[in-house]
Amino acid sequence: MADMLDPDGAAPKLSKYDRLIASASACDPAPTVVAHPCDETSLRGALEAAEAGLIVPVLVGPQAKIAAVAAEHGIDITGIEIVDAPHSHAAAAKAVELVRQGRGELLMKGSLHTDELMKEVTSSATGLRTARRLSHVFVMDVPGHDETLFITDAAINIFPDLDAKRDIIQNAIDLWTGIGLGTPRVAILSAVETVTTKIPSTIEAAALCKMADRGQITGGLVDGPLAFDNAISPEAAAIKGIASPVAGRAQILVVPDLEAGNMLAKNLTFLTHADAAGIVLGARVPIILTSRADSVRTRLASCAVATLYAAARRAAAAVPAV
Repeated sequence: MADMLDPDGAAPKLSKYDRLIASASACDPAPTVVAHPCDETSLRGALEAAEAGLIVPVLVGPQAKIAAVAAEHGIDITGIEIVDAPHSHAAAAKAVELVRQGRGELLMKGSLHTDELMKEVTSSATGLRTARRLSHVFVMDVPGHDETLFITDAAINIFPDLDAKRDIIQNAIDLWTGIGLGTPRVAILSAVETVTTKIPSTIEAAALCKMADRGQITGGLVDGPLAFDNAISPEAAAIKGIASPVAGRAQILVVPDLEAGNMLAKNLTFLTHADAAGIVLGARVPIILTSRADSVRTRLASCAVATLYAAARRAAAAVPAV
């Protein structure tokens, strides 16, 4: 998305992503283990994030192949640590091992399949699981929409149950507050804004709102079920007569299942030319998931969000327990 001009046509305003990248550049760069960056896109993405002061990368993969890709595409890897691993499976396992050893505050996907990396992350014996369910958040920069939008979960949990949705919501709230965006307004989406047994997601939305009332979900304002229009449009919410601090002003959109979330995110990406940065939460460290189709700015935004969150976690860990 092109930066918008001020009304007087003078200096361009910073976009939502540019503000995130600027904020992250002011933090200490996060040590980041990059699993199998063996094509131009993934290798250049990691190095550009390093040049922007967002991360300090440790590249894990076949050393000769990484060097060959760098030489072929004119990418300078001088001074960058490379941990040799013979193939993508071994690179995923080694990258997770390095994180477990405390070598990285972030884990970043390279040119391997997401399933390969997540298999190692979710291993019960050697992975990075916590008591929290893993979930994915798209951090959307939508042209014409004033605020950053989070969409969750559109990449990890296919048909999450109520307990999984509780973790999905809490992960997104923790990320929103952790990167300094304040208290989020969370809309639990369905096809309609009324509770009906004919649409199970409306019943789950109502249950999740009551869980928030009872302190099982904390840190955000939660409402649902809400249809997409009355979640983000004040006019649509007013027409439906919905009185809520969330309706019409939602910042986090919680979808019923992966199919709905994936279609929503891709509709925004391809029809409104939105950018969609991606991060996985709920593991020991944030995981940066990028796509080969991502723009440079989207890749930098993914790293920026993860770096801001890592800095917040670092600061929280440094506060002595009372």
